[in-house]
Amino acid sequence: MNRRTRVFKISRKRPAAAQLAMAAEVLCRGGVVVFPTDTVYGVAVNAFDARARKKVYALKGRSYSKPLTIMVPDIACARMFAEVSKDAGNFMEKFWPGPLTLVLPATHFGSIVMNGRNNIGIRIPDDKVVAGILSAARLPLATTSANPSHHKSARTGDEAVRYFDGKVDMILDAGPCPHKMESTVIDMLHFPYVVLREGSLPSKKLLQYL
Repeated sequence: MNRRTRVFKISRKRPAAAQLAMAAEVLCRGGVVVFPTDTVYGVAVNAFDARARKKVYALKGRSYSKPLTIMVPDIACARMFAEVSKDAGNFMEKFWPGPLTLVLPATHFGSIVMNGRNNIGIRIPDDKVVAGILSAARLPLATTSANPSHHKSARTGDEAVRYFDGKVDMILDAGPCPHKMESTVIDMLHFPYVVLREGSLPSKKLLQYL
């Protein structure tokens, strides 16, 4: 793939509305955006666009056995895509927005954006750029870390550009990510819950709220 990638510096604390709107426009027409989050840089597309989701897998050389993560603006939206248990709801209230991904049973809409899977990984990042794009686009985002498969996740804008310049439609560069580590992933499909990935939120901190 060889395309012209628009690269913009963006403020993490005060992201410009015009840049957020441009990113939202790219996503709404099926494009691919690389953006900063609270953990590492992410690759994002419109979660409802099956062709756009396929682009992410091709871009990263990612196996279809590895699902994308869905980012949403609020807990009410999360409930549209995931069946939220009492424990999951408690985690959401306590740790969202933040570096926590929950794997939950998918609703009908959740199954659609997950290519027919009956479970879904979902989170709300603690990041104003992501929040602004979600608000401007008014749709959930299907995301994964910004790196080719088997490479380290991009933790800075420079790394994201090095990986994806000429391969995606837009890159938003906000400098280093605060946590510089992927989100913690908890499988809550069955009890006892399983830590699928230790990330920037220590799992011990989570488990004390059960």
